[in-house]
Amino acid sequence: MTYAVRYYTRTGNTERLAKAVADALGVEALPITAPVEEPVDLLFLGNSYYAFSIDPEVKSFVRSLDKSKVGKIVNFGSAAMLNSTYKKVKAEADLAGIPMEEREFHCRGEFKGLHKGRPNAEDLRAAAAFARSFLDA
Repeated sequence: MTYAVRYYTRTGNTERLAKAVADALGVEALPITAPVEEPVDLLFLGNSYYAFSIDPEVKSFVRSLDKSKVGKIVNFGSAAMLNSTYKKVKAEADLAGIPMEEREFHCRGEFKGLHKGRPNAEDLRAAAAFARSFLDA
């Protein structure tokens, strides 16, 4: 299996998760400004809610993916208020013709003092364990 990790962050929370995921997979975590140039079986995509949706840059990134190079998208992220961006990312993946893995990782993220310190060390360990579960599959 081959893996890539891309993320979008405004606060640094999702970047921290992305690095934990990437370390567990033995790859580098890169921002979504870095295109996926080599074919990968699984693209781990980190993102969050901003104004009750995913950022337009995340939408553009997913739509720009070459479906011949990405086998499946694995969603992960953090958010202070809402739980999962899965449905929003899946809507974009469907438009791009790329399947989504049903499993995802989500944890709380700090925003304006809410959920202070999150994602914390336990969240980062959980994100890494989530990523490692794909190595065993």
